[in-house]
Amino acid sequence: MTVSVLVPSSLTREAEDKREATRKLGYVARAATIFRADRLLVYPDRDGETGRFDGGFVNTVLRYAATPPYLRNEVWGMRDELEYAGVLPPLRAVTQTGSESNGSGSLRQGIVTEVGPEGRVRVNCGLQHPISLNVPPKMAVDEGERVTVRISSRRPVRAKLEAIPLPGLTIEQTDLRAALGREDAGVRIAASRFGEELTVGRLETLAGRIEGDGMTVAFGAPERGLPDILGIEASAVGAAQDAADDGDDGVEPTADPGFDLWLNTVPDQGSEVVRTEEALFATLAPLSLRE
Repeated sequence: MTVSVLVPSSLTREAEDKREATRKLGYVARAATIFRADRLLVYPDRDGETGRFDGGFVNTVLRYAATPPYLRNEVWGMRDELEYAGVLPPLRAVTQTGSESNGSGSLRQGIVTEVGPEGRVRVNCGLQHPISLNVPPKMAVDEGERVTVRISSRRPVRAKLEAIPLPGLTIEQTDLRAALGREDAGVRIAASRFGEELTVGRLETLAGRIEGDGMTVAFGAPERGLPDILGIEASAVGAAQDAADDGDDGVEPTADPGFDLWLNTVPDQGSEVVRTEEALFATLAPLSLRE
């Protein structure tokens, strides 16, 4: 069961300067982290980009935000996109997967600083000094590569490399249709003010499906929601939702990339515009509830 969050490359289109754009992206990454999203995916919206903070800027800042603080200097160095990285709120991501007392330890990211002889490497994983570790059989690593380290003790240091995906939030650039077409996409939800209002009854139905299958939730950009990005009329969104509720797959917007439902998680909103980072909190909070 995985949770994926989709945001457009035009996410910072209304930001007045780089500092504001960076801060906005920090809260998007923080919302995804708080609600334990596995992936934060940036899909292209070229028509909505202003030119100042395009998809490359959005992807770089989000990836930096998701990088553990103890690896940031080594991984990123000095980059123009990261001029105001200091305003990013800390994610403080929980990577603990077991109690150190039972030997299962905690997972964290590391970066290979040196590849030595006899299948050993030196890895910086946020301890006082890089540590020397054996490379597991059938696992190949290169200098500069990020790896997963399981730490079972800090004093003395006991750790090992794990041939498993890196812990924490993953940032990727992808096409919207490709993201919705993944085998582990789960319930595919479009967050839009034109969708069906989220009610207690609807949430009861969704909770069980999401808990079992996971979910992929897509968001639009400021003053440019998903219907605008996809070229879908608001009336067509309503018709598609009604058809889906009736079990009729023959009526849907031709530009719909494959959502299971369109959902309005801020019904009767008191502001004309709900910012994307606000929509993430308003949407992921109720959808994270369990039966």
